[in-house]
Amino acid sequence: MRPDFELLARRNRDELLQNVLPFWLEHSQDREYGGYFSCLARDGSVYDTDKFIWLQGRQVWMFAMLYNKVERRAEWLECAVQGAEFLRKYGHDGNYNWYFALTREGQPLVQPYNIFSYTFAAMAFAQAAVATGSDEYAMIAKRTFERILEKRCNPKGIWNKAYPGTRPLKGFSLPMILCNMALEIEPMIDKQLLDDTIAECLHEVMEVFYRDELGLIVENVTADGQLSDSFEGRLMNPGHALEAMWFIMDLGVRLNDKALIDKAVKIALNTAEYGWDKEHGGIYYFMDRKGAPRHELEWDQKLWWVHVESLITMIKGYQLTGSKECLDWFERLDEYTWSRFKDTEHPEWFGYLNRRGEVLLPLKGGKWKGCFHVPRGLYQCWQILEKCK
Repeated sequence: MRPDFELLARRNRDELLQNVLPFWLEHSQDREYGGYFSCLARDGSVYDTDKFIWLQGRQVWMFAMLYNKVERRAEWLECAVQGAEFLRKYGHDGNYNWYFALTREGQPLVQPYNIFSYTFAAMAFAQAAVATGSDEYAMIAKRTFERILEKRCNPKGIWNKAYPGTRPLKGFSLPMILCNMALEIEPMIDKQLLDDTIAECLHEVMEVFYRDELGLIVENVTADGQLSDSFEGRLMNPGHALEAMWFIMDLGVRLNDKALIDKAVKIALNTAEYGWDKEHGGIYYFMDRKGAPRHELEWDQKLWWVHVESLITMIKGYQLTGSKECLDWFERLDEYTWSRFKDTEHPEWFGYLNRRGEVLLPLKGGKWKGCFHVPRGLYQCWQILEKCK
């Protein structure tokens, strides 16, 4: 029996508009220094005031995007702009090298070693430029995107701790995020550059990191695109692969490429089956390609973003192809995610569960969890489910 898509759409919409967004609007905004607190306890109280650039950028993006696409609410625009101004003033070194962390007041704490500070700054200023019409915001987005392309072969630069030349590896994360970011920043960049970036990222994701012999995506390959029998080379991150597949589906729609969409759906289904914990349910955080023990102690945790992004992928796969397998996975993931990550006593969702699906950390935000995956997932599922009616 088909689920009640209208009911599911309304549940996602109401959770977003009545629960999650008000939580971040009320608790995260720093009214004194600007920007956002992301280290929020279960009830929204602030337990640390350091500010992490990629979470700042994500929240600017979120509220600007919702202002642009859902409703032109003044409080959403105000929230986005005050965060963008904090980033504009303090987030970079003057040449759009974006720091990783700042003090509450905006003093640099951690050097610009993390390329995702750059990617989310670019996305933030692209959406903020659309929301405000600011030429300066558009310029910042464009300049930051250029810096990303300059750094993509060695994203950490001088802060790369790997010894050069012994085992050079390249990672899946950057081409994956560029698949999504290219469309976000489209109004600010040259069409040929956009087309070239999309083509390069599609090749990397679908022909280099996707391994036909496995039917799965690996996290790291050698510089010449081969598998590596090492901790990094054997690493599998099912959540990354599943999130990437809805980015690829969006590109498939953009390019009118049904074969690309179908391939993304196939990879998503393979990944969900591979990553699902057959004993306790939920999707593992990290796995080993050869079944060897992982060195990350959190390997068997169940994380919010993995499950939220997987929900988007499966309902989008169903909407675009009518795949019953996608719908079945969506219903399984929907039950698991809403019954375990949603906090029934306080707003926003938990982020970290143990393997058995019990809350491991009661925080609502921290160094890695901010105003992004939960609200973006609710928005995406709401929009897609309305098309499935």
